Amino acid sequence: MDFDSMDCASTIDVTDDEEIHQDRHSYASVSKHHSTNNSNTNAASGLLPTTTSVHELLECPVCTNSMYPPIHQCHNGHTLCSTCKIRVHNRCPTCRQELGDIRCLALEKVAESLELPCKYMSLGCPEIFPYYSKLKHETVCDFRPYNCPYAGSECSVMGDIPFLVAHLRDDHKVDMHSGCTFNHRYVKSNPREVENATWMLTVFHCFGEYFCLHFEAFQLGMAPVYMAFLRFMGDETEARNYNYSLEVGGYGRKLIWEGTPRSVRDSHRKVRDSHDGLIIQRNMALFFSGGDRKELKLRVTGRIWKEQQQNGEAGGGGGACIPNLS
Repeated sequence: MDFDSMDCASTIDVTDDEEIHQDRHSYASVSKHHSTNNSNTNAASGLLPTTTSVHELLECPVCTNSMYPPIHQCHNGHTLCSTCKIRVHNRCPTCRQELGDIRCLALEKVAESLELPCKYMSLGCPEIFPYYSKLKHETVCDFRPYNCPYAGSECSVMGDIPFLVAHLRDDHKVDMHSGCTFNHRYVKSNPREVENATWMLTVFHCFGEYFCLHFEAFQLGMAPVYMAFLRFMGDETEARNYNYSLEVGGYGRKLIWEGTPRSVRDSHRKVRDSHDGLIIQRNMALFFSGGDRKELKLRVTGRIWKEQQQNGEAGGGGGACIPNLS
């Protein structure tokens, strides 16, 4: 039942002999192209550049992100951001001349006077900010793309929820289920192999939303444990509208967890390390498995329900693990 690790991350290694390639992500619905045609035309005709053309001037030709001080330029006036200056080994990606340490102070001053739309405008954000406030907003923008919730590899894919659901199904081969109740059986032939092992991710579709059920084994201090928890594929404010329960047991014993699903804005590791889910110690898990206790056989059941009334409590900390000794 283990998933093979999949590495979706890609890197760009830029050398002097290679052209600069732009790594655009598939979540963006509107592509941007770096162009100086408009600004050159305006300069030739004596017209002041428009906000759009100034925005284009502030777009780094390598990464296409907006440039923030320090903005560097070569002897021929071509500009790029400080991050990409390192990536191109101090050589201008446009004319191939050495960059040196020349700052484009004029462009930095122009930037101070601008108000620009959020870079997630194409994803629905209507906000406009002063140039230097834009970065801070974009780190918390509600329309920013989500990271892939798959925990079996360091996957760098980002996108909106429909895109990520398709990505999990097609690229990570994650099981997809409809309905708000679940009943899963986890089997492991060697339960002692638990150190930082990610085992299972299942996606559920209910109430028109998507939820990720994680089940894994890891070391909690010196003790090996198993953990199951639910994450909501959306923002934290929406996640608070839902509750879920998880139950595992056998031979007259039960462990029950109830709580609020965490948003996938919180990383898998952050949720796991906060112990916000059903935690089962290995000895208890093997007791539930029965037999000679040399094979893990856990049945985890649960359900998801929607809160009809908002109680204003923060999600992620309201769960309880209740042993039932009946």
